[in-house]
Amino acid sequence: MTCIFCTASKHAIIENERFYAIADKYPVTPGHLLLIPKAHRRDYFALTQEELQDLQALLQEGKAYLLETYRPDGFNIGFNCGEAAGQTVFHCHCHLIPRYQGDVEQPKGGVRGVIPNKQAY
Repeated sequence: MTCIFCTASKHAIIENERFYAIADKYPVTPGHLLLIPKAHRRDYFALTQEELQDLQALLQEGKAYLLETYRPDGFNIGFNCGEAAGQTVFHCHCHLIPRYQGDVEQPKGGVRGVIPNKQAY
């Protein structure tokens, strides 16, 4: 079975030596990016120190791209690691999700919303 992220770099919006970013096929908000290692890694915890450095650099570049292109008011950054956490493609990928004032009624709790009844506190 072919990994869809092992061949998706041809659609890169931005990239560096070890990572590339593409538009999410099912975006949560306009501009939602996926940052993906060029080497096949199962999840965040399988990344090397060099890959982590390139990921951090591409996150900053992705933020600049999104600010210029979409003008968001905030960001969520996240990984799904393992099936129980919602990972469906088992090639590491980081979600860089631009957020906009009013895109949800009550944003307090942010990523805690992955378990909806735990978001509010």
